[in-house]
Amino acid sequence: MKRCPVPHPNNRGKTAHNQGKYIPDVKFRDLAMRTLRPCPMPGLVMRLIHCCTVKAILISRLGGPEVLQVADVPEPVPATGQVLVRVKAGGINFADIMTAQGGYPGAPRPPIVAGREFSGVREDNGQLVMGYAQWAAFAERIATGTNLLWPVPEGWNAEEGAAFPVNYFTAYLAYWKAGLLEKSPSGGPHRVLIHAVAGGVGTAAVQIGKLLGLEMYGTSSTDEKLARVTELGLQHGINYKQRDYEQTVKDMTRGEGVDAVFEMLGGEHTAKSIRCLRDFGRVIIYGSATGRDAQLDTRALYAKGGSVHGLWLTYLSAKRDLMD
Repeated sequence: MKRCPVPHPNNRGKTAHNQGKYIPDVKFRDLAMRTLRPCPMPGLVMRLIHCCTVKAILISRLGGPEVLQVADVPEPVPATGQVLVRVKAGGINFADIMTAQGGYPGAPRPPIVAGREFSGVREDNGQLVMGYAQWAAFAERIATGTNLLWPVPEGWNAEEGAAFPVNYFTAYLAYWKAGLLEKSPSGGPHRVLIHAVAGGVGTAAVQIGKLLGLEMYGTSSTDEKLARVTELGLQHGINYKQRDYEQTVKDMTRGEGVDAVFEMLGGEHTAKSIRCLRDFGRVIIYGSATGRDAQLDTRALYAKGGSVHGLWLTYLSAKRDLMD
């Protein structure tokens, strides 16, 4: 059947056949599943009635889980360098929640197809793969670049594959930005402070940090959460509701501080994180969970020769040489 070029719902004025970043049979959290309901998107479907369509999860407007709706959208057509994937599972991240609420930078305006990470079967060779998409991962099919697809490891199921790309690539690239992938010049282990250590990126950072032989400090809101990541390799857990993590890090390191801080809280935590650094340390910012603008203690920054670096997976994923 001949596929026709139709407007892509995430890129007004462009066509599906020359876009390709698109589409996914997705497994959602129970809360989201209870709120999903068919929504034919009348204006859109009227224009597409003569074309092939797939089911997708749309963010119909800004809001909570109630704005997620099932709709028919154009079937994606792969561009040069892309392949079609039949999606089996999708992973939900904090960035997806922020996108639905209108707080994620650079996100298209609704209606848009939701989702950033997925797993599924390549239609060209039948291989089970996991992948990353800037948007639009939650539909029956997605057309995506081969450099953003990776084989699902043997023994993993589709759900495990779908939960890997966003958190683990963010954590790995944070270590890369922090310069902690190489051995310390002093011969001792690098030190890293990981905020929200029991979250998705935090958990990934602990597992990767263990492989790298790092000395890891992590903050979380409960002892139960800290116990879980301690089992994964975290050496120093800090319950920030019971202790000030800035002073605790200084005490634990005998006043020296850490080589890097993975910071995604924003507000005053950015300034506190800078003060946790040792000489020439780096703060890696990859989010703002508090919703507050980062506060910079520039005097503490230049006094230690420290630096602050941004990390955004959406931007880095567009760098083919990096993701290859």
